Amino acid sequence: MRKTIFVELNFLAFLGGENRIFDIEREIIEKKKYLNAIPVICDIRNRGKIFKVFEQYKPDFVFHAAAHKHVPLMEKNPDEAILNNVFGTKNLLDASVQFEVGRFINISTDKAVNPANIMGASKRVVELMVQYYALKTDKVKFASVRFGNVLGSRGSVAEIFKKQIKETDVITITDPNMERYFMLIPEAVQLVLQASIMEAKGEIFVLKMGEPVNILEFAKGFVKLSGKEVGHDIKIKIIGNRGNEKITEELWSENERVEKTSNPYILEIPSNSTPPDEKEFFAKLSKLELVAKSFDVEKIKSVLKEIIPEYNS
Repeated sequence: MRKTIFVELNFLAFLGGENRIFDIEREIIEKKKYLNAIPVICDIRNRGKIFKVFEQYKPDFVFHAAAHKHVPLMEKNPDEAILNNVFGTKNLLDASVQFEVGRFINISTDKAVNPANIMGASKRVVELMVQYYALKTDKVKFASVRFGNVLGSRGSVAEIFKKQIKETDVITITDPNMERYFMLIPEAVQLVLQASIMEAKGEIFVLKMGEPVNILEFAKGFVKLSGKEVGHDIKIKIIGNRGNEKITEELWSENERVEKTSNPYILEIPSNSTPPDEKEFFAKLSKLELVAKSFDVEKIKSVLKEIIPEYNS
């Protein structure tokens, strides 16, 4: 019998990424008394090990969240963003097809919509790639899930504000007009789990998150909830855009058709049934991999523009 396993295919353990797996393993053993979890440390760019993991465990579900996500860092390291986010994902997609995984859920981001930075562009390429793979086989169900900012997740703005209040008494924000969509960890988890049971052939699912929140107002409210006062206990400092960050994110583009689903809190963007020529798309992907490995930033951006015309850096 095939078994469902939940494995985070983490990126480069020496960066500290294995700490999450260590913490999760302890939590499910100590708090949930679940003893059958299998921790796997694996760089998703390690194609050989990826295929070995799939061959050994034959998972029914793959929840892919192993991506570089920090916009300013990826602007400074575009080769890493492309090689990990795009071609690490391609390894997972290829393995999922070969070993006939039941369902593949790709965790995407609102930054993939009309991307203005390398991180968002890399995730948009992945969304398109998932749709192509969905058209290639009926044996695996593929879907993507677009998130806003997940409050409480590692590296989230709330976590940063909390640390800044504790250590420096100064909160930094990039622009007083900046707005972001927010969701809670339970909402993010529910969106992923709901997407895993919906009919999927390359669709993108989006949680209804209401109106975007102004970051300056969010910072002021966060200070107040911390029991402190802006201007007296805590200062708010405007530091400027750190690297092609959008002022307001979007959940879908004007070219995407948005439909309701059976879940009133989840919207669906259907897969494009007539995408651009597959051979041309994957030829451009091969070109993207070559320029990423050459560390040529301008060429990386140029090829991304070929794949995603709406990308505007």
